[in-house]
Amino acid sequence: MSQNTKQEFGKWRSFFWPVHVYELKKIVPMLLMFFFISFNYTILRDTKDTLVVTAAGAEAIPFLKTFGVVPAAILFMLIYAKLSNILSRESLFYVTIIPFIVFFGLFAFVFYPAREFLLPTESAEALKNFLPTGWAGLAAAYHNWMYSVFYILAELWGSVVLSLLFWQFANQITRVSEAKRFYSLFGLGANIALLASGQAIIYASDIRRFIPAGVDAWQISLNYLMGMVVVAGIAIMAVYFWINRNILTDPRFYDANQERAPGKKKKVKLSMVESFKFIFTSKYILCLAALVIAYGISINLVEVTWKSQLKLQYPNENDYSAFMGNFSFWTGVVTIFMMLFVGGNVIRLKGWGFAAKVTPVVLLITGVAFFTFIIFNEHVAGYIAAIGTTPLFLAVLFGAAQNIMSKSAKYSLFDPTKEMAYIPLSDDLKVKGKAAVDVVGARLGKSGGSIIQMGLLTFGTLATITPYIGVILLVIIVVWIIAANALNRQFVALTATPTNHTDGGNEAGTAASTSA
Repeated sequence: MSQNTKQEFGKWRSFFWPVHVYELKKIVPMLLMFFFISFNYTILRDTKDTLVVTAAGAEAIPFLKTFGVVPAAILFMLIYAKLSNILSRESLFYVTIIPFIVFFGLFAFVFYPAREFLLPTESAEALKNFLPTGWAGLAAAYHNWMYSVFYILAELWGSVVLSLLFWQFANQITRVSEAKRFYSLFGLGANIALLASGQAIIYASDIRRFIPAGVDAWQISLNYLMGMVVVAGIAIMAVYFWINRNILTDPRFYDANQERAPGKKKKVKLSMVESFKFIFTSKYILCLAALVIAYGISINLVEVTWKSQLKLQYPNENDYSAFMGNFSFWTGVVTIFMMLFVGGNVIRLKGWGFAAKVTPVVLLITGVAFFTFIIFNEHVAGYIAAIGTTPLFLAVLFGAAQNIMSKSAKYSLFDPTKEMAYIPLSDDLKVKGKAAVDVVGARLGKSGGSIIQMGLLTFGTLATITPYIGVILLVIIVVWIIAANALNRQFVALTATPTNHTDGGNEAGTAASTSA
């Protein structure tokens, strides 16, 4: 593919923009759709952290991920799998996304203003006294239950709308040959959104400078932020509606008759138990799940430690939110660079397997650097004071740099390679397998990191368990690299077969589902 692309477009065109002019009709709306989804993802991600970390502390995050996000993800997956057998693809999209948009609008304008009447202060204090000292985060999460619900649904937005709805739709209407050229470009929409949403968050958070004393500045900031989320959500549905009416009816981009082709097997509708059995008897899907779970554990182990430092540096909600806006902006800058000059070219020139292993290697290097500084910063406190700063501020900057590098590698390489891996599969594996991996698998990954931290917190505080978290991170990344190697062998075998079509081909799906 890389050699053909070079011959077709020329050396520099192949490197920067390997796209035909007529293909812009398909790419531009997909970029717009990804832009709005990612715009909301960034605002929701930074807002959920601001709400929970400043009110309940970073120690509440492991409990929320384990006891809140994972059960919600499993419940969603069960409902989604059932609805996928009942509703059309388009109706399923709308039914899934609308509840998110309604809740986030209600949170800012109804629930948050009434928070003083809804928080269970006395029972939360009793729970705190009953639990071990290290588990105070659970009591804090219960006390701030409205923020906890917001946190859970904001987490699910990334898994459900970004990872599942968008990428499932993209995989259904994109050929493998197109994916090698398009998928890294799709990510540009997401990372331009990081730039836009980062600036939007900074603007909304800095508004307190113009607010009179005695007025709740964070309430006004929250109204602005959630208002933008609702508008962007409506735009997502509008673009999706347009694509279904104008792209999927164009035979250059999508063959609507292929689902009725004589040689194509009719889609099988499975019960819940049969769906799980179908998914977890596939070695291919299990390897994909291992990648997603390993990423979730790794990033969670680092992020909670970093956010605990961040709260100490920025205890005010507006200050915390403004910092996260800057963080998102620079994440977008670095990721756009990675996508333009690294992502697509690494996939085309070095292959799927090499590209899939870049993210764990980046996480390994930056994670080791971050934990080393956290553990040994007292030994260099004198040198830090000499340059006019504090160990806490440098820890915040080190953590931000680590997160920016790991997230840029994820967006530019991990996500495109993961999504490409679904293309050779049958329709059932694409729909139900992807739902399991991206919704439940991703949540299990993050909750896995949370369970590890919860277990360690039983014996100490977040500060005292940091060295053990660093060691566990190394082990998880090694497992991640092994799973990537195993999946690469299967992916290469499937994509080398002549049965590879836009929908992946039934033979490829059969091979994947019986490879365990």
